[in-house]
Amino acid sequence: MLLFRSGRSTCWGLLAWLLSVVLSVLITAPQVSAQSKGRKKKGLTPATPSGSPSEQNLTNIPLPIGHEAKGLVLPDFDANGRLRGKFEAGTAHRIDQEHVGFQHLKITTYTPESQPDLRIDMHTSVLDLKTRILSSQERTMIQRSDFNIAGDSVQFDTNSKTGRLIGNVKMVITDKSHLTTTPSPKE
Repeated sequence: MLLFRSGRSTCWGLLAWLLSVVLSVLITAPQVSAQSKGRKKKGLTPATPSGSPSEQNLTNIPLPIGHEAKGLVLPDFDANGRLRGKFEAGTAHRIDQEHVGFQHLKITTYTPESQPDLRIDMHTSVLDLKTRILSSQERTMIQRSDFNIAGDSVQFDTNSKTGRLIGNVKMVITDKSHLTTTPSPKE
């Protein structure tokens, strides 16, 4: 059964239907984009759980729970905006709201003068976003211009740049001038 006898009526009807679909898409598109900008979906981490929105740090990693990112580079800035460290991960995945797992992680920390300080290589590790402690149960290497140190497991506090190596620790000091003090001249 034909609703319209001429082909023109069918064409105009199809055109009117297509126009109404396009208009409804155009009308709802700004609402959808505003919703995605304004509200976060469930499962995504908040952009800034702590600190000001302009402060970039390791607590606001934009990675949904259960998802993985390859080649992730995360800068870590202090409250004054100076680069404190840089995390380069082969892969990173969000374990839960408070933990991010890394594979093939290379960390570079910087001095207050923005000079490279420590270089840390970890095969697998987990960052606790609340305490900012990075833990690894695999052999980890830490290098600085004056020493190299390695251990079977490590806990590294990214705030204070202090760590604890456990098990089969080996340290090689390459510049011992920083370790010895020169005796003061006697008058």
